[in-house]
Amino acid sequence: MWKVKPPVTLPMESRYRPILEGLVPPDPMSKFHLRRGSPEEEFPDLGRNSTCMGRILTLAMYRRQFNRCTESGVIFDDVIRPGLEEPGEWLGPVSVGCVAGDAQSYILFCDFFDRIIEAYHEHKITNQTPESDFNYDNLKGGDDLDRSYAARCEVSIIRGVEDFCFPTHCSRGERRQLLTLARKALQRLEEEEMPGQLHLLEELSQEQQRELNLDLPSSSQLRIGVARDWPDARAVWVSKDGSLMVWINMDDHLRLVSTRNDANIAEAFKCICINLQKLEDYYRELRHPFIWKLQLGWVTSSPADVGTGLRVRVHLKLQHIQKHKRLQDVLKRLRIRMDRIESPALYCVSNTATFGVSEVGLTQLVVDGAKLLIAMEKRLEAGRDIDDLVPTQK
Repeated sequence: MWKVKPPVTLPMESRYRPILEGLVPPDPMSKFHLRRGSPEEEFPDLGRNSTCMGRILTLAMYRRQFNRCTESGVIFDDVIRPGLEEPGEWLGPVSVGCVAGDAQSYILFCDFFDRIIEAYHEHKITNQTPESDFNYDNLKGGDDLDRSYAARCEVSIIRGVEDFCFPTHCSRGERRQLLTLARKALQRLEEEEMPGQLHLLEELSQEQQRELNLDLPSSSQLRIGVARDWPDARAVWVSKDGSLMVWINMDDHLRLVSTRNDANIAEAFKCICINLQKLEDYYRELRHPFIWKLQLGWVTSSPADVGTGLRVRVHLKLQHIQKHKRLQDVLKRLRIRMDRIESPALYCVSNTATFGVSEVGLTQLVVDGAKLLIAMEKRLEAGRDIDDLVPTQK
């Protein structure tokens, strides 16, 4: 009988103890015959690593994960590889620096992943099921942003499919099976009320890919294995009216994207909610539901997307607020981020976290944040002060 007894001082592992004891042999590495040294010899140099992984991982934690392996063959060094390939910069945005090879990684390496998720999303993991709310009628506003400042918006959501490894670890066969499942589910969606067309990446010219806003894989994606065998079994489905796109096997199993040039966040969010719930039903009927974990919510390959997998982005024309000394304080209190994009004075405002707040709640944060930034921009244009507009809560 395989047994592993996590130290009693590790509460994050205690709730998974029955699962851990049933899965982990004393030394699963033995079946791979890997030529590795001791944990002390293999521990990476994290001195200049600014990712969440680099700041959290210790030798003691590394030692506890060292001889663990999921049923599909994911070891801990696979998990932390992205952070070693891309250590980040101290003054730049902080990335998680790790990735799950499969859904079981979140259980087997929970001592590590739970700390990463709590640090990145700034929300404590509890035994309670994360709140979920796809009732788009609960959203207040989002269809009334000042078009003089709001250029466009995008709402996207990621889902992982049960019984398949995540992109960094899946095989060509798994990837092709995921494409087959997507074909069947999207065909059902077309038959209902959303006609569209599936495009295989290998059949699209570079010009067609640009029209669909599909970028070539980054050097980081190539190094960590997300883009292996590119563009084999990668596809994008586009609705006839252009309101919805579904990316298949790009950076995750599925990504639904709704983009609007009128910056109507409410309509984009509604489109995502309605069609995601339909696809969820179709995948469940195909006996491959989306991956859900009791304490984490919806699970994807990156800890940065667990919980809801939702990203709400709106492009704002801001010339004055970006120079203000209190901008970073304002963004932190609003729980949003602001990134410069290629166009001058155009910034992408989006939610910083996906865990700890419901789908409607996250969208509301971006809507309210965008409205406040526009109000501040108008004040600064008129040469007035914005101190009374700065939110008090942190």
